[in-house]
Amino acid sequence: MSYVVDFVNVSTVGLESSPVADALAGLRANEARYFHNKYKAEFVVSPAEQTPALIDYVNRVLSERDITISSKPLETTELMVEGVRWTYVFYQSGLSVNVLYNLEDAKKRAVGFKLSMGMDVPEELASKFKFARQKSKLAGEIRGTFFVIKGEY
Repeated sequence: MSYVVDFVNVSTVGLESSPVADALAGLRANEARYFHNKYKAEFVVSPAEQTPALIDYVNRVLSERDITISSKPLETTELMVEGVRWTYVFYQSGLSVNVLYNLEDAKKRAVGFKLSMGMDVPEELASKFKFARQKSKLAGEIRGTFFVIKGEY
């Protein structure tokens, strides 16, 4: 069942199996607030088992850097705003992966990784990336990093 993420009343709906469910819910709400404020778009997530094509897409893009996420995907969403395809996967570990894919400008394509407060850096990312810290009223502290996409997807 799809769910419109409420960034005012943060809920762990769909994320209950995560050991950092509250922090992951805050991270998800933080993303919802961004899309609401910047684009006036609703952030609607669906259970991962209902959206295998989105998970496959994110996995194809990650394979560009030989990255395979070991955690179970819990939820996904995809938004098209201003010529940009945004695809998100929220994982049980507390990891959020987003693919920003500008349909017109190949220079504006990237994969972002965000770690929920309280989770360790996943082994598959630890040796490849450094994470910067960002404060969030909804998520506490978010650690994030990214890489630029080189291929066509």
